Amino acid sequence: MASSNFVDQIKIYCRSGKGGPGSAHFRREKFVPKGGPDGGDGGRGGHIIIRGNAQMWTLLHLRYTKHLHAGNGESGGRQQSTGASGEDVIIDVPLGTLARNAETDELLAEIIEDGQTAILLKGGRGGLGNTHFKTPTHQAPRYAQPGEPETEAFITMELKILADVGLVGFPNAGKSTLLSVVSAAKPEIGDYPFTTLTPNLGIVSYYDHHSFIMADIPGIIEGASEGKGLGLRFLRHIERNSILLFMIPGDSNDIGRDYQILLHELEAYNPELMDKTRLLAITKSDLVDQELRDGITPSLPGLPSVFISSITGEGLKELKDLLWKHLNPAKNE
Repeated sequence: MASSNFVDQIKIYCRSGKGGPGSAHFRREKFVPKGGPDGGDGGRGGHIIIRGNAQMWTLLHLRYTKHLHAGNGESGGRQQSTGASGEDVIIDVPLGTLARNAETDELLAEIIEDGQTAILLKGGRGGLGNTHFKTPTHQAPRYAQPGEPETEAFITMELKILADVGLVGFPNAGKSTLLSVVSAAKPEIGDYPFTTLTPNLGIVSYYDHHSFIMADIPGIIEGASEGKGLGLRFLRHIERNSILLFMIPGDSNDIGRDYQILLHELEAYNPELMDKTRLLAITKSDLVDQELRDGITPSLPGLPSVFISSITGEGLKELKDLLWKHLNPAKNE
């Protein structure tokens, strides 16, 4: 996903269709001069529908979509024929998309499965034809219901990436390098902070044709939960990850302190993130000799950890095993 093509939040105006009016028609044939009412019902207006599409990774296709209008229902006809329904508008979105009413912030839909659909705005119901108003004392009603009006609203759509493993760390911690080594993803890599400006996804292969999805989230800095750095824009993508893999370079001055800073930013953003499984990878271990590792190990945070080097490949097998074990705890009992 190139940075210019990654769009994770948009706002569009949507309007459903009007319901068609019912018909006030009377049956009039050569040998049936007073056949009575036979007006049909109006068709319903078109819905605005959202649908999950597993082949999509971004909301880019909606960037220049400012207005979406569903079709209006058609009028009822003679011989109690119902008018055609208005054409629905179906909005395909990537999995992990939330749709909200922009004015009330009401959650309208949360799309997490391929093919999942939800109606954002319902079309107006069609009006009843005059046949519904015939009574023993009023056998020739000359009126029918109008259709219900359309519904309109500004809708905001927000993408929160769905992934099994989310990489959490400071800028230049080696997250993009790891993703490029263990998957076919090709994120931009550089030896300077904030190389990654958009989330990147990669599929990591495991034994027996198994795999899991890993997400490289742009680097967090102290104060990110308050909007500093890339701030809140990308912290939300961490919410949907099953496992949080903290990545801290082995040459850090204080790995424990760095971990606590990252943890504090996540907790300040959303305390529910503290309920997720947390693992630790000490990166760039090719720069750390055995004596230094022995000195680092006792001060590491109390969570499962592994020393890795994306350059030499050290520890990557152990890391995959550790991730798979925590992604599938039932299979490892």
